[in-house]
This record gives sequence, structure tokens and C-alpha cells, in this order.
Amino acid sequence: MAAPKKGRSASAQSKPGRSLALILIAIVALTGGMFASGHTTPRLGIDLAGGTSITLKAKADQGSAINKANMDTAVDIMNRRVNGLGVSEAEVQTQGNDNIIVNIPRGTNSKEAQQQVGTTAKLYFRPVLASEPSGAAASPSPSGSPSGSPTTGTSPKPGSSPSASASTGQKASSSSSSSPTASATTQGRAVTDALKAGSSPSPSATPTGGSSAKAIPSPSASAGGDTAKLQAQYAALDCTKPDDRAKAGNNAKPGSPTIACGKVGKNYYKYVLGPAAVDGTEVKKAQAVFDTQGASGWQVQMTFNSTGAKKFADITGELAKNQAPQNEFGIVLDGEVVSSPYVSQAITGGQAEISGSFTQQDAQSLANMLSYGALPLSFQEQSVTTVTAALGGQQLHAGLLAGAIGLALVVLYLVIYYRGLSLVAMASLVVSAILTYVIMSLLGPTIGFALNLPAVCGAIVAIGITADSFIVYFERIRDEIREGRSLRPAVERAWPRARRTVLVSDFVSFLAAAVLFIVTVGKVQGFAFTLGLTTLLDVVVVFLFTKPLMTLLARRRFFANGHKWSGLDPKSLGVKPPLRRTRRTAGPAAGPVDPKEA
Repeated sequence: MAAPKKGRSASAQSKPGRSLALILIAIVALTGGMFASGHTTPRLGIDLAGGTSITLKAKADQGSAINKANMDTAVDIMNRRVNGLGVSEAEVQTQGNDNIIVNIPRGTNSKEAQQQVGTTAKLYFRPVLASEPSGAAASPSPSGSPSGSPTTGTSPKPGSSPSASASTGQKASSSSSSSPTASATTQGRAVTDALKAGSSPSPSATPTGGSSAKAIPSPSASAGGDTAKLQAQYAALDCTKPDDRAKAGNNAKPGSPTIACGKVGKNYYKYVLGPAAVDGTEVKKAQAVFDTQGASGWQVQMTFNSTGAKKFADITGELAKNQAPQNEFGIVLDGEVVSSPYVSQAITGGQAEISGSFTQQDAQSLANMLSYGALPLSFQEQSVTTVTAALGGQQLHAGLLAGAIGLALVVLYLVIYYRGLSLVAMASLVVSAILTYVIMSLLGPTIGFALNLPAVCGAIVAIGITADSFIVYFERIRDEIREGRSLRPAVERAWPRARRTVLVSDFVSFLAAAVLFIVTVGKVQGFAFTLGLTTLLDVVVVFLFTKPLMTLLARRRFFANGHKWSGLDPKSLGVKPPLRRTRRTAGPAAGPVDPKEA
């Protein structure tokens, strides 16, 4: 028996069942893994499931350059900040060199996450020099205050306000008292006196909002003009106006005093703040906890690194020597005072608590800001796109409808043109669709892949790419039959040439998808990823399913005898008469004999 010719595998011809068994095992294993993981549907992107997409543009600060390292750090912090609120499957990724895209899926905390991710500037602890209600005077709602052990403090604003104490491992208790807010005239004198004072405080901690004055490092003699300018800005500041709030504290240098706005309950307060005493990067950890042993309720516990612990001890020690409102410090994020707790004694040990009448949401929000508020760059919100769940459902329905129409047209063409061979193509498309669906469902929880509308478009385009591979192979087989060969050898002889064409075509498609994925971001990457994935699966299906299945069907009479509905009818293909060997007669004049005569 002659050995198979070079380039043709005997096992591939005689044992196609192995390849079919292999792909069947792969489908069963992947499907079992999908059901075992509990993720039986692909994870949907914002444009299909609904949610909010925010585009942020980086701005270079003094001493901070816009580079890959800083952008990656910002992405990491934003991702932890957003997901720290319990927002599931939020996405934060860079776009180009200086943009960050934040995708927040539809959820109960998505609105709060949107507010926090837009608050992207650096976090500082600044001593409060003065503060008062802005606009109509109103009684502020209680806020939190840092502490480490029980002490009492004086509330700088009307209403309840917590206290702070040294961190000794004991629970901090809060006390409240009522005290009138200092008048604007008094506050003006406090600002002037504070700016001229010679004491040099360091960081401190206490709950939100409160009027206070605090000494800061004394300015030089030439700073009198700056002091007058700051007083004028403070007097003119109206924090009830959005424009004033946006400008207050904007572009403030860490080492200089500034003005800022803050909100306590439904009321706005304006502040004069001293130079930054503690940087937000020096907060090692912050978390919201509920006081089960006392009456403090929800608290925020902070832990500083070694540098921050020393600074915090120094500033709280200085602030504790003062009377209200000179014993507060402001926690400033993006130029806004998010909390202004007061202290009554130095807080040492690197740990502190901010306690008061916090709700769980308030405590978690403040802890989140303290933990993830310090970014290496500041960012400006460029755009916010919100997609409702209803609109996302409509887009998904439209995408699936477009895919169904495309698939139906491909199947219709295959049935009309290839007839029986269309069964092979449709079976291959079904296998490809199953593999694509299962792998997409598994990629959601493993690498965070989300199926968005462009990704659906990529899957629709892949239908044509996959069908093209079948057509290439079928046409090669039909060409072999036109040359007069029977089906079984035609199937094997057509495969090497068809295989090369399919590989080259799929390689070009995959290369285009890979380049598109690398040079683009956001939703376009979804299209590129899906196109690349389906292209790889096309190779797998053609090699392990289409070719073996065709080998098996070539042994069936329906196809082997060229039934008119098989798609391989010799008459419809214009088959040439079979070639036969003929004898030559003796003599030089003998020529070829007509096959018909032979």
C-alpha cells in the first residue's frame, strides 16, 4: 500500500472523528465552566446596560508631569475610590496621553461615584483661620470629628459637632454644644490676626464644617498686600453661588493660605484656610466603622504613615491650645472643604477618629475621600454621558436584530448557492457562535470584558469573515471536481490550498484588530477585541470542525455521488470528462488518440 503523499496526513484523512471529539470536549468544558462560575451571560457595557461615562482631562500641576506613571497611578486611585463605594464592575481606563474614561454601570451608588470621581484634585489638611455661614445663615447639620480617645470640644457652629482627642486605642467620644457664629467683623479681625501670628501649626483632624481661626507661619513683611487681598476675597465670597464655589480655592498653592467653600447639611460655609499641614498622600488608611460600644454611631477611622503621624500630632497639639473657632482644620479636596473637625488635645500615635452625627453613607464617603483622594494630577471634567437602562436595552435589541438579519442573509445565500454544503457552513457557524458566547461570558468576570455596542458590531462583522472561510474551502473542492476528480480526493487535495488562503485572510483580519486595539481606547477597543477573538475562533472551527466534517460527509452517497441538491452536482459544475491513459502506436507518426475513440 502506497504511503500518503508528502503534505497530506493519513490521520487527518482517516480519523476526522478525533478533531470533532476534541472541539466537542472543549465546548463541553467551557460551557461547564460558564455554569459553574454563575456568569451565564456576557457582561454588558454601559451603552447596553445603562450607566454613566465620564471623560476627565489631566492638567499638569507644579512639580507633577503628565506621564504614564502618574496617569496609571490616577487610574488606580480612581478605580479604588469608585469601587470602594460598592459600585460593581466600574471601569477606569486611560484614553490617549492625558484623558481618563470612567464608566460607572447602572447601580444604587452610581450617582455618588460620579460625584466622587469628578473630585480628582489633591487632598490636604489645612488649619482653619476663619469661617462663617455664606448667604442666609442657617443651622448646620452635625458632622464628624477626629479623635483617638475621649475628650470634649467646643462646637464652632450652631448645632451638634464632634470632638477629637489623642489616639490611644480607646474609642473617641463626641460632645456637642451651641455657640454663636462669629460676626463678619470678628472673623475679619481673626483672619488678620492669624495671618500676622508667628506660631506654626501642623495638621489636625475634626468633623465637617465650623468657623475657626488658626495661626499659621507668619508671612514676610511684604505679604501685607496678600493679606488684604485674601480678606477682600473672603468678604466677597458667596458660596451659595456655583461660580464662586468653583473659583474658591482653585489653583491654591499648598504652602499659601487660601479661601474655600464647604457644605454642612443644606447650608454653605466659607473658610479662610492656612497652608497645608498634612498631605492626603500621608493618610495610610481610612475606613467607616460603627461604634457598637458607645453612642458615637458611624465614625471614620484614619491611620497615617510615619511622616503624616508626626505632622498630625504637631498640628493637633497647636490647634488644641486655641479656643473656637481656632481649633479646627479643614479637610480640603479639590478646593472644597469636605470636613472641618476640631480638636481639644494633641492626637499622637498616627491614628484618629472623626465622629459625629454621621449617616453610614456620609461616613463611607468621607473615608473614601481620605483613602483615595490624593491624586498625582488634577483633572478637569470634559464630558458626562448618561445612558438609561431603557435606551441600553433598545440598543442591545437593535444590535441583536442587525446580527440576526446579517446571519439570515448569509444563510440564505449559502442555501441558494451551495445547497447541501450549506449544512456544513451552518453547523460551523453554530459551533463558532457557541464558542464566542461562552468565552465572552467567561471573560467578563476574569478580565473585565464588557460587551458594548461596538463589540456587537464586531461580532456581526465576524459572521462574514467566518462564512468567507467556508466559501474558500467549498470553492477549492468544486474546482477539484471540475477537474474530473471524485469527491473524496477532491476534499483532501483542496484542503492545503484552502488552508493557506484561510490562514492568510484571518491573519490580516487579526492583525488589523490587534493594531486597532492597541492604538484606540474605550468602546472602539470592544470592536477590535471581538473582531480579533472571532477571527481566532474562525481558525479553530475551520481546522477542527469544518474540515473533519467535510471529510466524513464525502463518504456519504448523497455528497459522493454528486446529488443535484448536494451542491456538488458534476453537471451543474461543468465537469470535464475524466482523463484516461491511452496507448501510443508504433512509429514516429503516431499521435495522441482521442479519448472518445479510446
